Amino acid sequence: MNAVKPKTDSELAGMRVAGRLAAEVLEMIAPKVQPGMTTGEIDQICHDYIVDVQQAIPAPLNYKGFPKSICTSVNEVICHGIPSDNKKLRNGDIINIDVTVIKNGWHGDTSIMLGVGDVAPHAERLMRTTQECLYQALALVKPGAALGDLGHVIQQHAESNYYSVVREYCGHGIG
Repeated sequence: MNAVKPKTDSELAGMRVAGRLAAEVLEMIAPKVQPGMTTGEIDQICHDYIVDVQQAIPAPLNYKGFPKSICTSVNEVICHGIPSDNKKLRNGDIINIDVTVIKNGWHGDTSIMLGVGDVAPHAERLMRTTQECLYQALALVKPGAALGDLGHVIQQHAESNYYSVVREYCGHGIG
């Protein structure tokens, strides 16, 4: 196993810029997501923003054949759903929008889960619990922290709320 080499101040600054840009894409798109939109429309809006406004690169586009600039996972789709002009959002759906931006060689990767229109209480609870899992894991992040400890707190909180964790998918680094 290769040890992770600490980043220089300049490298960290590059990572922060890319991360900020990815977050700005989500801030831009979140209020626009409405019932009746297609996931393809969401992709196009995000693509245009990344390329034209941010002057950056949408990392998923053409990565190992991926045909779109973002990932959109609706309802039961776990992750990395492919946007489509045929997939219209309906009132009550939940959608995860996953954005990865490349700026000056650095990747910024983030996602957001949104309710579309009026969302059922069980979907609101799912979204709230998953966000709580994230915050509990983030509270443990510090130099020397073990990834397994973050995964443990996520799994513990999810299961204590009668949810499960998909073990086949986990996080990844950007450095």
